[in-house]
Amino acid sequence: MHGTGQAPQGRVPLAVVVVDQAGGVSHWSTGARRLFGPAREDAVGRPVTDLLPVSGALRAEPEGYDPEGYGTYDRIGDDLELSLGGQTAYPTAGRARLDATGGTGARIDVLWWAYPLVGPGTERLLVLAADARGLTGADGEGSERIAPGFALHTDFPGADELARGLPEILPSMSVGESARIVSQVLELGYPVMEFSRYDRVPVTADWGVSRRTERKARRAEAARAVAAGLPAPRRPLDDLAEDIEYTAVRERLEFLNEVSGRIGSSLDLSRTIVEVSRAVVPRFTDVAGTYLREQVVAGEGFPEGPPDATTMWHRVALEHTDEPGRWDDVVPVGESMPFPVHTPFFQCMTSGDPVLVPYISQEMGDAIASQFEKRDIRPLITHRSMLVVPLKARNVVLGFMILLRHQERPVFNDMDRVTGAELAARAGLVLDNARMYTYQESVAETLQDSMLPHIEPHMAGCDIATRYLPGTLLGRVGGDWFDSIKLPGARTALVVGDVMGHGLNSAAMMGQLRTAVQTMAGLDLPPAQLLRNLDDLAQRLGEHYLATCLYAVYDPIVGELHLANAGHIPPVIVRAADGRSELLDLPTGAPIGVGGVPFESVTVRVAPGDRLVMCTDGLVEVRGEDIGVGLATLCESAAHPAASMDDACDTIIRSLAGRGGRKDDVALLMVRMSGIESGDVAHWELAPTSREVPRARALVRRQLADWGLSSVEYAAELMVCELVTNAVRHAHAGPVQLRLVRSGTLLCEVEDAEHTLPTLLSAGPGDEFGRGLRVVAHLAREWGTSRTATGKTVWFELTVPRGKVH
Repeated sequence: MHGTGQAPQGRVPLAVVVVDQAGGVSHWSTGARRLFGPAREDAVGRPVTDLLPVSGALRAEPEGYDPEGYGTYDRIGDDLELSLGGQTAYPTAGRARLDATGGTGARIDVLWWAYPLVGPGTERLLVLAADARGLTGADGEGSERIAPGFALHTDFPGADELARGLPEILPSMSVGESARIVSQVLELGYPVMEFSRYDRVPVTADWGVSRRTERKARRAEAARAVAAGLPAPRRPLDDLAEDIEYTAVRERLEFLNEVSGRIGSSLDLSRTIVEVSRAVVPRFTDVAGTYLREQVVAGEGFPEGPPDATTMWHRVALEHTDEPGRWDDVVPVGESMPFPVHTPFFQCMTSGDPVLVPYISQEMGDAIASQFEKRDIRPLITHRSMLVVPLKARNVVLGFMILLRHQERPVFNDMDRVTGAELAARAGLVLDNARMYTYQESVAETLQDSMLPHIEPHMAGCDIATRYLPGTLLGRVGGDWFDSIKLPGARTALVVGDVMGHGLNSAAMMGQLRTAVQTMAGLDLPPAQLLRNLDDLAQRLGEHYLATCLYAVYDPIVGELHLANAGHIPPVIVRAADGRSELLDLPTGAPIGVGGVPFESVTVRVAPGDRLVMCTDGLVEVRGEDIGVGLATLCESAAHPAASMDDACDTIIRSLAGRGGRKDDVALLMVRMSGIESGDVAHWELAPTSREVPRARALVRRQLADWGLSSVEYAAELMVCELVTNAVRHAHAGPVQLRLVRSGTLLCEVEDAEHTLPTLLSAGPGDEFGRGLRVVAHLAREWGTSRTATGKTVWFELTVPRGKVH
């Protein structure tokens, strides 16, 4: 006790007085007799104000004490007369000068703690008192620096011993009455002596006489009473079972367990936030506002660095019992804002500790509100009790909760602070789990999205719509993919594949196979040959690389589909003529990666308006059900009339993906094959000589005029001139093919027998060659090169005016 006199550290002779509902003394301890004078038999039953006459209250706060500071609970210095008179409903503590009884005129300087008691018993008030002089020495030096107060017993080393020793301080009574008083003292605050804000010690009883001697004396007194035919005194607490059930503590634990059971039912971050807020209103608080750091809400990684005045906090939930709309205009949910430095909110977020403000006075409310610009929060917080608790995980503050109680309710106390902190700790762990799941899900989705292509809805002679659904199991990153690839001759390659297995390895393999398919499609390989090469690649990558794949090439000019299958489910074709749908009968083939199995191509004639539906097995396969049922449903749903391609895809998804038991991811690709009419295609064969260049320009000029596309005539002529010039210069054998296709855009292709692909060159001011492809790259909407079976094709596209496209 920092050298404060004769008393051992924290142990003081205590007087214990219990006051009943009528204001009379129902218990008067031995310590009370020693401190105040009257014997027990003279004190019990008398008005307490007669036995404890207050002659003056001493307002001796410890050095550095700030009654308006955030986090303070102790109401040090409240008048003892108010507590004795039953005029306070909260625990009070202070110093008082009492007139000694017996007419000596002496005054006693005491430290006192008063606890209002509630419950079915007759006890109304518990008063503890200690002689201040005995704590500071005979001369009283330094006595003004000591003040009584309250704190949580768990704030001190040996908290369990303090809790077990509490019955030593309290009066001897029945088990039920003792348990009720013990629980209330623990809840309202353990008695402490404060020397400054941060220097305090818990009070433990020093009775000045052996407890064993007291017990023997009390038992002897009980025996004499029984022998005389008088009622036996109540049994002393020491003779009863040592385990005392602390009712309030148990209720708090039950509340926390109940809250724990109500939160965390989902890994959805938004739902978890709402669960936490609703769990505490109105049982624990009247208002609960939850704030999270923006990185947490956005599903980003763990917040880096401690928060500061620039940290943005997102208001994610607000539950209250006030009238509807009172909070919405001032602090709407969804708003992001920083918190000023000189506020309890900033203190909580930076320290990571709960901040308790038992009562927000008008002055304190004005001080807090002045820190916020463009909003007046005074009506929302003034004259209320506030508790701010941090939401932490791994010692990092993810957010915090602002809890407010109305004036009609008891103010937040230290026990509430502990309860709130424990509640916030549990909520913080649940929120962190949801945050981590949200973050991992975001990473997986980002990875999946980065590997899935952004399909153009309109290709030459066809329209395309796609859907992708992730797996329903947690972290179910899949290996399903789809793709469309532009090929020479206005053709389009269509791909759907499914890597066996799940997880990042499957997703990575899917990315490799998709890239390989794109590369080999650029070589204009036939479907069967492409799958053969893909199978060889998968075997080189590793023995565990297995995947199914369906590869199709649509030629809109001749109206044909060329397909090859590697262990994939067959596609569905819907005929525009009669609306009939059917599964295409294809050779199944072995999955990619098996090796040594041939693949076969099939050619299917298609008409304008026909639709092709390609998907992965996750759409049609359900555990416990034959896959034929799913394929039949796919055929039926694909045939339903729809206003658009997107509507048609949604119809299929609703029919199949909603069935119970689906866990796998789903890829769906639908193509409506419109075809390209012969009048929208012009083709010429040119001799490999420079004399054909002017002829090529003239042919293009005439054809564009016939199509009404004179606005793109100059650019088209110039680029055709460059490409034909390159072709006749480098193609030493065979004719040069020139083709124009009008379909959504103007497509021009120049094909020759040379296999070497042209590249962009850096041409200097004096260079004669190297500028042709740069002109094409500058003027064309899009351009490219690809190898063919007989040589190469160089192509470009031009955007044409609306209304000029067939």
